[in-house]
This record gives sequence, structure tokens and C-alpha cells, in this order.
Amino acid sequence: MDIESFRAFCLVKKGVTEEFPFDEQTLVFKVAGKMFALTHVDSFESVNLKCDPDQAELLREQYQEVIPGYHMNKKHWNTVLLTGSIGDKLLQKWVDDSYALVVKGLPKKLQSELNQ
Repeated sequence: MDIESFRAFCLVKKGVTEEFPFDEQTLVFKVAGKMFALTHVDSFESVNLKCDPDQAELLREQYQEVIPGYHMNKKHWNTVLLTGSIGDKLLQKWVDDSYALVVKGLPKKLQSELNQ
């Protein structure tokens, strides 16, 4: 997957915006103002994704390309190294999971709007 495919996959989700809140290279995807994915826009060598803490640990044990979130809360974020070993479908599943986890934490009214 390249950066444009990744962007397109994230942006098609309901309520998603993209921005550069930290610097000109760190592309952040948010739903309702809450981050669910971020990556370096130029190098696209890794992606940070929000993850359920128990699932985060399991993924780190199962995949050497999944490590504790770089510059993030290590309990709730994973960094996925894009070495080519993780297929697009699996990465997309993890992005979907991250998005769903963030939506689940939003107020019920907002959740309802996003799930329509």
C-alpha cells in the first residue's frame, strides 16, 4: 500500500478529516476530532493506530512489525512497520479497528450519526 491508497482508505470513512497538527510531515486522521491513525507523509514507513490494550499486546507478540506506539501512549497505540510483510487487507482491518475503537468512545449521539 502506498500513501495515496492509505489516505483514500482512511478518508472514505464517515466523519474523517486529515490534518498536520504536529508538523508538516506527520499526517493525522481524525474522526470527530479524535485521532485514529497517523503516519509520516513523505516516508510512509510506518503507521500509528489506536488499539484495544489487550489486542495491542497480542498483535505485538504475533507480528514483529507491530511495536508499541512510537511517541504515543504505549498501552493504547501500536506502530505498524510497513516492511511489506503486513498485507494491505490486514493493515486495512487494523485501520478499521482503530476507527471503530475511537467511534465507540464518542458520545452516543455522535456514534449514531457516524454509524448511519
